[in-house]
Amino acid sequence: MKTNDIYIDSPSAEDAPQFYAPWHVRLGNGEISPRRLMLLAAIDATGSISQAAKSAGMTYKAAWDAVEIMNNLAGQPMVERQHGGVGGGGTTLTAKGKQLLTTHQQLQAMQAMWMDSIQDMDAQVLPMMRRLTLRTSARNTFYGKIIAIQSDGVEAQVKLALQGQDALVVTVTDQSVQRMRLQVGGNAWALIKSTWVILAPIGKQQVSADNCLYGTVKQVQDNEIDCEVVLQLTGGNTLTSVVTQQSLHALNITEGQSLCAFIQSNHIILGSDNA
Repeated sequence: MKTNDIYIDSPSAEDAPQFYAPWHVRLGNGEISPRRLMLLAAIDATGSISQAAKSAGMTYKAAWDAVEIMNNLAGQPMVERQHGGVGGGGTTLTAKGKQLLTTHQQLQAMQAMWMDSIQDMDAQVLPMMRRLTLRTSARNTFYGKIIAIQSDGVEAQVKLALQGQDALVVTVTDQSVQRMRLQVGGNAWALIKSTWVILAPIGKQQVSADNCLYGTVKQVQDNEIDCEVVLQLTGGNTLTSVVTQQSLHALNITEGQSLCAFIQSNHIILGSDNA
């Protein structure tokens, strides 16, 4: 069975986080995107995703894509949409989003003293910042805790718990488990191409896929040939699938509809930054 995995060496002393002015964070060979931090600050200031997108120089869709990626990578929502109210609802940062933004703002004010004050920072925020720098061609990116590893001596199935009750089973080689230092209780991230996600009505089909995630259609974008369907999973993550127009019409997919997303365990790319 074909497996997919990614390995990122943990930073050596030479690659430890380096802070420098103007405000950036460099972790290993990656950097936090200033535009994503700018977007978070604009959402906090305006309470509107459309106004925040303009402030950050993004399109409305690009802003929501960035928000969904940050929510998935953080392992819990950083931004949430509020419905109703006199103004018709809005978009706000969660407590974790505000924590990250506050840390960012504190670092800006401490530029001259960074190297002396790094040890006083929240130890949980810096690893989260590292995940937010991740850029891949996969439309779906998730972060979670490893809750089980089952091996047959050649291949292993790694179960990754996401936020809420959602979980993914990923197939990798035993060699990869050793090389990535995967262990129960450790963290990892999973990448899934949107074309690998198969949608079906709940209870209407049975397939051999190891993963079945349930959710509600949040958005449908018709691109004339292929269509993008964004599913809001029960655990809080979002999952994007690309389907043909024929499939879209055959399943009569509309916003608010409940669907099941099937994903083969060997169609998920597993990544680790464990020490």
